[in-house]
Amino acid sequence: MSEPTPPKIEFPCDYVIKVIGDAAPDFIEFVVSVVEGHAPGISDGDITVNDSSKGRFCSVSLKIVATGEPQLQALFEELKASGRVHMVL
Repeated sequence: MSEPTPPKIEFPCDYVIKVIGDAAPDFIEFVVSVVEGHAPGISDGDITVNDSSKGRFCSVSLKIVATGEPQLQALFEELKASGRVHMVL
């Protein structure tokens, strides 16, 4: 039995990234700053923020224009390497 191949993404395209980390006063600004470094041109309308029910975690969703796999890989790696991010989806 062969493994199913994941759907191929055609670049450039709109791409939503969700970043989850500990809630902190500067977490949103940190995430936006890192993402802007890889995908400039994010507007306020492209950002959605949700706090967990107890306020311990924060999720930031951002819509970017993805230009290719290397861009996404570098973005995910920088966010994860920060130590502030628990998960990137």
